[in-house]
Amino acid sequence: MVDLRPPPLALYIHIPWCVKKCPYCDFNSHGQKGDLPVAEYIAALTRDLEQDLPLVWGRTISSVFFGGGTPSLFSGNAIGDILAMASSRLRFAPNCEITLECNPGTVEHDRFENYLSAGVNRLSFGVQSFDDGCLERLGRIHNAERARTAVLGAQDAGFDNINLDLMYALPEQSLAMALNDVEQAIALQPQHLSHYQLTLEPNTLFAAKPPAGIPEMDDAWDMQEQCIALMAEHGYSQYEVSAYAKPGKRCQHNLNYWQYGDYLGIGAGAHGKISSGADGRILRRWKPKHPETYIAHAGSAQGIGGDEFIAPENRSFDYMLNALRLVDGFSLNDFEYRTGLSRSDIAAELQQAFNRQWLSQDGDWVKPTELGMRFANDVMALFLLTKKFS
Repeated sequence: MVDLRPPPLALYIHIPWCVKKCPYCDFNSHGQKGDLPVAEYIAALTRDLEQDLPLVWGRTISSVFFGGGTPSLFSGNAIGDILAMASSRLRFAPNCEITLECNPGTVEHDRFENYLSAGVNRLSFGVQSFDDGCLERLGRIHNAERARTAVLGAQDAGFDNINLDLMYALPEQSLAMALNDVEQAIALQPQHLSHYQLTLEPNTLFAAKPPAGIPEMDDAWDMQEQCIALMAEHGYSQYEVSAYAKPGKRCQHNLNYWQYGDYLGIGAGAHGKISSGADGRILRRWKPKHPETYIAHAGSAQGIGGDEFIAPENRSFDYMLNALRLVDGFSLNDFEYRTGLSRSDIAAELQQAFNRQWLSQDGDWVKPTELGMRFANDVMALFLLTKKFS
């Protein structure tokens, strides 16, 4: 074992409501019924954060991310109140990246200025597709024109750091349709693109009743390869399995996850990870999922859904689940500092990956090969350690 060094710290804030639940979504989201309890929820977030503060005394917040659900169901004023509450209790870095997830079906042009005034400096739009038929089959509440209008409205309001989420291998989607989605997105000149393959996650409507026309695996791979090439032609560099950015516009919050950084998680169903250099422990904490339960108990013992310390024998796999998503890989020094393990603890697993040409090494740096990126799950599985550490 080596000394554990606390990594950068981020703040995740979960807003659990949506207009309606999408059939492919496995996130903690709940269909809106009537007026949202905004004031009650902000009060609960305050109690939640104050309960977690002793875990991170003296540390600086490098990024904030409002996820959901649909955070854009909250007004700019409400988001501003949450940020004011958090920044009065935590030290925000001067260049703190603050991202708000937006559904194009829940935002209007005159609200973007309010989000900007509140302190949000990055927007992430869940567009998914620019094909109205695909959007309908995905159960989305917006159409392609509304998505374009929302993005242009955010740009007119002054946002210059925007991500668009796209999905591919959608029901009845062809290669040409997948490429057209990317072309439509690029035409809007966002700084960042996220490009995900549709997967049928457990406990979703799509898992229970798979839609017809989902492309075969080889067809999905062709979509991925050709869409990556198209994005690269227009200056979007892949830096993670599903993330592509213009120079200097990588998502700092998500990078912190993938680099095994720390994060506080507040809100219904939010998860956090906190490292302690003092005792060498890594804590995962999560909050109750249901909004009513969360509001009722936030800040109390019942407001913690669970605590779990990551055992040393599980940390290498936990680390690799994140770091091996990155095109650039990781440094062995960072592995040691962020897990408290020694590089010798994973020497055998690394050698297997080198032998299979899944990973390459240059000095202290280890990165996935093209083959390793394609078979990322197999590479990660090598690090499912069962040995004990003293």
